[in-house]
Amino acid sequence: MQPKHFDLIVVGAGVLGSFHAYHAAKKGWKVLLIEKDEKPADASVRNFGMIIPSGMAKGEWKEYGRRSMEIYRSIQSSFDITLRANGSIYLASDNTEATLLEELAAINEKDGYACTLASKEDCLLRYPGLRASYCQGGLYFPDEITVEPNRMVHHLIAYMKEQLGLLYKSNTLVKSVVYQSDRAWVETGNGEQFSSNYVVICSGREFKTLYPSLFTNAGIELVKLQMMQTTPMPDYELKGSIFGGLSIRRYESFRECPSFEKLQSAQIDSRFKKWGIHVLFKQAMDGSMIIGDSHEYAPIDQTDSLGFEYKQVIEDIILQEAQRMIRLPHWNIAKTWNGYYTQSKEQDIFREYADTNILILTAIGGKGMTASPAVAEKTISQWTN
Repeated sequence: MQPKHFDLIVVGAGVLGSFHAYHAAKKGWKVLLIEKDEKPADASVRNFGMIIPSGMAKGEWKEYGRRSMEIYRSIQSSFDITLRANGSIYLASDNTEATLLEELAAINEKDGYACTLASKEDCLLRYPGLRASYCQGGLYFPDEITVEPNRMVHHLIAYMKEQLGLLYKSNTLVKSVVYQSDRAWVETGNGEQFSSNYVVICSGREFKTLYPSLFTNAGIELVKLQMMQTTPMPDYELKGSIFGGLSIRRYESFRECPSFEKLQSAQIDSRFKKWGIHVLFKQAMDGSMIIGDSHEYAPIDQTDSLGFEYKQVIEDIILQEAQRMIRLPHWNIAKTWNGYYTQSKEQDIFREYADTNILILTAIGGKGMTASPAVAEKTISQWTN
């Protein structure tokens, strides 16, 4: 019996892989999406669900973010993927951070990307509980969006199965992908075989199964994050994505600002640097608050050094800074977790052909939710033009 043949097989059903499947299926391609677990359970669901081009470096990646927002909105118009259009704001805690907000506002005005400087008084009115002792003003991006991270990619897969003819196989490990006889051949751990014109491998932090030698000296590192979520706050509303002054020091977009070096030289609590902490908030649809996060790093051949444990000391530091920023109705933490993503120290994403028409895409860093829809669109368009 001949193996089933597809136009595209995608290995890995996280947000990056699923959007490759989406763009191909939308063009009428016959697509197979394969996921090793029961459902995607790694970086694509262990995040805030923020789609924020405002944090991206000017140029290609910011444009990816802007295009991705259009793609998210287009899907939401016909199928609920949990999107909410409620904006993002960066809050300055001192005069230097406030200066960078002014400088970033000027950059975005020049680029035609909507944003508005908000006075301290405006911020205090818009965000209940925000502490006057912390906030010196803000920069608001009205067009930015959020999704529910633990639901969005699952809804996207359901949409593709229901309306775009996607074939989805979960609990299926791909053990080999090779190109021969003018097509790519995919073999799974249970002995199934499929063939395809193209294969995209978006397998996240799994580097030991498919083409491991390609990653040996690729400069990829694993990033471990800590996040937490409160119990619901049904009578309290904090709209959109909220970033504090530590995010101004961290996000790539602010590096373009003339005063960025001055900000970097300013003294901050050494614990923030040690654990890679910046503090951000996003209220989930059930009224709970997602709060985070931290960053620890290790090369992909030394990932065990990061450990699996959740560190109470990091949670304490995050909560201390969060409580300095805002008063919430309560701080009852319902759950905590570690998130993991990979990033390249040498490029914005690891993109390499392992063989003819077999493309590996991984190490997109913290840009996955914001940029994946447009990155995937570009891949598929290059194969169809």
